[in-house]
Amino acid sequence: MILNWPQPDSEHLMVSSEQMQNIEKKMFSMGLPVEALMEKVGIGISSWILDSQGLIENGAVVLVGPGHNGGDGLVVARELYMAGVDISIWCPFPLKKELTQKHFDYAIHMGIKNLEHKPDTNSHSLWIEALFGLGQSRSISDEILHLLNLKKKFSPDKLISIDVPAGLNSDSGNIISNSSCTASFTLSLGLFKAGLIQDSAIDFVGDLERVDIGIPDCILADLPETQPLRISFDDLSTFDWPKPGKSKSKYHRGRVLVVAGSEKYRGASSLALSGALASGAGSVSAFLPCSVSSTLWSTHPEVLLLGDLNTFEDGSSDFSKVFNEVDLNRFDSILLGPGLGNPEEKDCFGVDLQNFKGLLILDADGINRLSITPKGWKWLNDRKGPTWLTPHLDEFKRLFPFIDCSCPLKAGIEAAKICSSSVLLKSAHSVISDPDGKTWQIGQVNSSVARIGLGDVLAGFVSGMGAFGFASTKRFETSLLAASALMHAYAGASCSKGSNASEVCTSLAELIKKESP
Repeated sequence: MILNWPQPDSEHLMVSSEQMQNIEKKMFSMGLPVEALMEKVGIGISSWILDSQGLIENGAVVLVGPGHNGGDGLVVARELYMAGVDISIWCPFPLKKELTQKHFDYAIHMGIKNLEHKPDTNSHSLWIEALFGLGQSRSISDEILHLLNLKKKFSPDKLISIDVPAGLNSDSGNIISNSSCTASFTLSLGLFKAGLIQDSAIDFVGDLERVDIGIPDCILADLPETQPLRISFDDLSTFDWPKPGKSKSKYHRGRVLVVAGSEKYRGASSLALSGALASGAGSVSAFLPCSVSSTLWSTHPEVLLLGDLNTFEDGSSDFSKVFNEVDLNRFDSILLGPGLGNPEEKDCFGVDLQNFKGLLILDADGINRLSITPKGWKWLNDRKGPTWLTPHLDEFKRLFPFIDCSCPLKAGIEAAKICSSSVLLKSAHSVISDPDGKTWQIGQVNSSVARIGLGDVLAGFVSGMGAFGFASTKRFETSLLAASALMHAYAGASCSKGSNASEVCTSLAELIKKESP
């Protein structure tokens, strides 16, 4: 299994604004002129625009800011003008950088039109927003914000932001004050800025593209080993999926125990079992509520039923005695949580589960139940084996109420470190982090996976993949959790038969079979 997946290169590294500024300073200290970098940026952006069909057939307007972001925009204007595009520029602020002023003077001498009044929002021309860029701290004036919103409304596919949309914090992805420019495309320069990949930025960033600026490998190598990595569907082909020997029996292909479901939430256990089976794990066993176990033979005949879960008065399941009834050493992973229900003030976490040396996956009500125990998340630090947590944001907040969740990337990293567990914080851009700080974030968004039941499928799938991976490598690697979450997202995006949980689960099983025969 690839431990350093994917490679920490320009296509995957995510950085803060400070880190990106330091990278540029290192490039300058090595002898690269500031002018050369601005040229490279402007030429890269203009090439991307010229290669994109349907963007500039009606000309373009560059909105020029006072700093170097505005200078980048002026180089773009020059290159598009030289390519025969009907181009004009508009400068709503006095220019403050000498280099930007030089590019402006050259543009005017070339014959590029400088608009004296704000551009027409009803035109079909492409707007290239180069107002502030990286490290913004000022809010957009109401006048400019209104102008940008009108353009977006009239021509929703004709507004491009250079590096960072005006009004957006490039570290957190949150708006700076009143609002942010809503771009159809954002062209991130050099490396992906972490804020552009947060859920809070989705509506403002549009389609995210990276423009290469030629950062030397020796500079990238100076970034921490724990630098977050953006992963996309293309990275699935480079992951070394678990492949047990062909002679191995079912008990050497991963043994999973699923404890899920209740009289209130019967479907969750069924979907979790389907997810575990989709992983290709050799053996799946379960403790289930009576209403599910009575028909298990007809829905999941492959699953070994070990017993029934007792039921509390409110319909939730009691798992407090389950782990006393079976030898936990028979399993590589245990999934606890989907659909169990959440009775008030009921501590079901005993010493047997704490001493289990295999992989424990806590999902949904498993996390909710832990959050109301006396120890809460601190119980995880006493576990004898590894733990994977798979919360959505509300479950995460219940377990870690003191962690600031305004930036999920930072929240996931902090939680994993303090509780000595790997955390999959589910969202549109899910975050996966391990206790050592190694972090991945899914960079592609597909709303197909935002449907009920798919979280149960994911919990079952990662429990199966965790067991499957351990049977192959004798290690529990968080990279496998990250790749499995990415595969789940890809199954939702690529499933041709529908987007409900059952159909996506079938697609997931087909995909993983191709990767891990």
